[in-house]
Amino acid sequence: MHPFRLVIYLCVSIVSLAACSTARDAHSAHIKALQKGKIKEDTSFIYHLPYDTGTSHLLVQGYYSSYTHKNRAALDFKMKKGTRVLAARGGKVIRVKQDGNRGGLNKKYRAEGNVVVIEHADGSRAGYWHLQFHSVWVKEGDTVQQGQALGLSGKTGYTLFPHLHFIVWRFDPNRKWQAVGTRFLTSKGVRYLRPMRRYR
Repeated sequence: MHPFRLVIYLCVSIVSLAACSTARDAHSAHIKALQKGKIKEDTSFIYHLPYDTGTSHLLVQGYYSSYTHKNRAALDFKMKKGTRVLAARGGKVIRVKQDGNRGGLNKKYRAEGNVVVIEHADGSRAGYWHLQFHSVWVKEGDTVQQGQALGLSGKTGYTLFPHLHFIVWRFDPNRKWQAVGTRFLTSKGVRYLRPMRRYR
């Protein structure tokens, strides 16, 4: 590559990375402000917790947490294997994978992660990851209601311990899927969840 073109290419790459980093940082700051109540927002959909009413689970990682969520607006609920996972919001099942039977903290296990993905009425989607081997009770094309059981939690895919990885995406104006923060109905009211707290 000609040196001048290489310089242009490197400059464009750096600008692109900086723009992505800036967008991620802005989104992270916005979510953290919502979590802390520094800004109020009451127009987004209110999700249910993805497990049985009356039970509680520790949120071990929140949005943009420093361990494996540095670049992700995702939530990790610590759950024993075999815990019922419920639909946090109703919609249509568009993806099911339940044939993975291995898991561990090695990227070679990433493809083993069992998952259910649900598309909501507004076009957003929610993913429920690390489900137990052959434990899913829904199939692609099914319509599910909020609170309906989807399957059982497990330890499949790229994970250190059994938990439910929950993430919501929406299609943004730039025609890209982006993970977004969501608020939940809890026993203490509507909340943006924060890590290292139990929610019922």
